[in-house]
Amino acid sequence: MIGLGAIGGFAAPGICKALGSENFCVIAGGERRKRLERDGVIINGKQWKFQTAEPSWEREPADLVILSVKYTALDQAIKDIRNQVGEHTVIMSLLNGVESEERIKAAYPDNEVLYSVIRVPALHHGNEISFPEGSGKISFGHAYNDTWSETVCSVREVFEKGGISYEVPKDMLRNMWHKFMTNVSENQSAAILRVPYGIWTISEDANELREQAAREVIAIAGKKGIHLTEEDLMEHRTYFENAPFHGKPSTLQDIEAGRKTEVEMFAGAVIRMGKELGIPTPYNQMFYHCIKTLETWNDHQKDHK
Repeated sequence: MIGLGAIGGFAAPGICKALGSENFCVIAGGERRKRLERDGVIINGKQWKFQTAEPSWEREPADLVILSVKYTALDQAIKDIRNQVGEHTVIMSLLNGVESEERIKAAYPDNEVLYSVIRVPALHHGNEISFPEGSGKISFGHAYNDTWSETVCSVREVFEKGGISYEVPKDMLRNMWHKFMTNVSENQSAAILRVPYGIWTISEDANELREQAAREVIAIAGKKGIHLTEEDLMEHRTYFENAPFHGKPSTLQDIEAGRKTEVEMFAGAVIRMGKELGIPTPYNQMFYHCIKTLETWNDHQKDHK
């Protein structure tokens, strides 16, 4: 049995296909569960309905629990999976950032927690999720994967059966920090500037802003023994050549939809780590205050409709 903490538009259909609907369950509470039961979720134009369960329901422990929620919902999701976690349950977190696995380990110290990140240029509108067919990939594994453990091989088997693109990097920590670097820089600068991915193929000014914020992450990573370099930053420019020109990073989507963002996981984490390590983070401090200002404005507009 697999329990998914929230609908992961990229992975959920494949996992359900691989295991069968009776062995796949989405954990959701209250009105959200009722809405998923009634309306399902639209993924690339197709409606999907999955087996659901309230967090409070007593169930047989899952073999694998995947958390696929926003950072703002992480603490609640960690509580909500309690009845799905048994002695041998493996837990994965597809969240952005570099801190969720440690928070899960603190709550479930006796369970195996795999590192994982997902890369997919998805757009969210209500219960509709869309992304370019053939795009997207889940990176997962232990911190280092010179050899693959039995757990990693088992998860790989599920992904392969479901047609889910994946990789098992030798250095998973570096892989996570590389994505953290890109999220911190492009998600936040796009949200502040209100611009899509395509801006980084036509504007050196936009690249300068994004890359200065990324360099703060590179400096912090170096202090933590994570090997990120200026070359990694320059190589990432090629990513935008293949990204949807009008595609929007998730933080921009959150601002436009009036949702709370993951700024605490991005700039907030960079600022905290920078202070701990004595590394200046002026660009991320600016990003933080700009995005918090946009959130406040969204709240103000809701309150004065």
